[in-house]
Amino acid sequence: MTTDDVTANTVGLSGPLKRIVAHQAKFLSFLSARVQDGAAAEDIHQSAYLKAVEHGSEIRDDESTVAWFYRILRNAIADHYRRRAARTNAHEAFAAETPVSYEAEVAQTACACIGDVIRDLKSGYRTAIEKVDLGGVTVEAFAQSQRTSANNASVRLHRARKAVAKQLTAVCGACAEHKCLDCTCRRSQL
Repeated sequence: MTTDDVTANTVGLSGPLKRIVAHQAKFLSFLSARVQDGAAAEDIHQSAYLKAVEHGSEIRDDESTVAWFYRILRNAIADHYRRRAARTNAHEAFAAETPVSYEAEVAQTACACIGDVIRDLKSGYRTAIEKVDLGGVTVEAFAQSQRTSANNASVRLHRARKAVAKQLTAVCGACAEHKCLDCTCRRSQL
């Protein structure tokens, strides 16, 4: 139902509510000037209409209907900004509590066996892992440096990762099945 439908369908509304609906465009413009977000202004407007319907019997004088509704709108605007400020503060507090990156944390808990396993790989696999996974080079750039196609480099990198996983499972056992985080194998404790 659009706002025009609401204006057209005033049958069955009490006098004060009809008066509120008659000033709908003014109310919406009042909200839009103070909220700057059209969707939020519409939401506040609809919530205020709901309050007017719920508490319409409290209006004593038809002359005060519009003023009463403006008071509802001003309170709704204040509530909107209060909720937005609380949400912003909560997001900022959460951002301050969380680390910038988990990479340092993962690096501290990663298994010490990974370095040994990578050193024991065939030279082509070792180079692929060192440059792409550890060095941050793209697969395409790695392929160019090796004078091969990107597809060939991807296959080599895939096989290198599989070889690392297989060797880690052989060396570390259950630790490797859990991605070697919080490693408990004997080598990492030396």
